[in-house]
Amino acid sequence: MAGVGKLLKQAQKMQKQIETMQASLGTQVIDVSSGGGAVQIKINGAGKFLAFKLDPEFLKEAPSLIEETVLNAVSEATQKAKDLNESEMQKISSAFQMPGMF
Repeated sequence: MAGVGKLLKQAQKMQKQIETMQASLGTQVIDVSSGGGAVQIKINGAGKFLAFKLDPEFLKEAPSLIEETVLNAVSEATQKAKDLNESEMQKISSAFQMPGMF
């Protein structure tokens, strides 16, 4: 049963690392710009949008161009936050080994 105790201890350590990582992700800001700077988005590593700015001159463009550019910027920001989150989670989970499983 010593193996179970060790496994439980590893799981508790991993949980603490995940909590620390999540707090850290909340403080990391990712800046995304699209359309030559016409659309600017700030998102944190946890995926929370912090700021959204549109250049007033950009709003004079065709609605379809504005929609496409904004959608691209939001998609890029979301993907960057997701990639950062997954990268940080990979660092934690790679240190956690379950005997006989991997």
